[in-house]
Amino acid sequence: MKSYQPLTRQTILLHWVTGLLFIGTFIAGYIVAGMERSPEKFELLAYHKSFGVIILVVASIRLLWRIKEGNLPTIGEPPAWQEKIAHAVHGILLLATIAMPISGIAMSVGGGHGIAVFGFDLIAKGEKIETLQQIGSAIHGTSVNIIIAVFALHVLGAIKHQVIDKDGTISRMLGR
Repeated sequence: MKSYQPLTRQTILLHWVTGLLFIGTFIAGYIVAGMERSPEKFELLAYHKSFGVIILVVASIRLLWRIKEGNLPTIGEPPAWQEKIAHAVHGILLLATIAMPISGIAMSVGGGHGIAVFGFDLIAKGEKIETLQQIGSAIHGTSVNIIIAVFALHVLGAIKHQVIDKDGTISRMLGR
């Protein structure tokens, strides 16, 4: 028996705002990584960092909302293994939206650069803290491929639900 429990507007809004900001920031980071040192690179990097801080705020609100609301209600009665994978994928993506900005902030602060959001200083430039920079860099750099794989599973799972299972998963996440 299928259950079509609608999602709250807040859940839908936080999902799409976080996701779109994360994807855009991710793409900007990928572009920055391939650029030579230049004023353009540092300008794009500043945008990447600014949006990273914004993602941290929005994702933190999303995490608190998820704690308040609980897990998303399942549509239908999927096999237990599918439900476990779905919960793992959602959990990893939620963790990534928190961990990536924190690791980026750690990398920047550890490098003595401070943190600014669109030119407004949140954390002033300071002394280098090499250990903090290395830890932030390790997390920020090595988790990228994991996040890509998990995001691909998320998208493929949503498409499978919508197209093969025809259970309205994507429609529900669009508020329909």
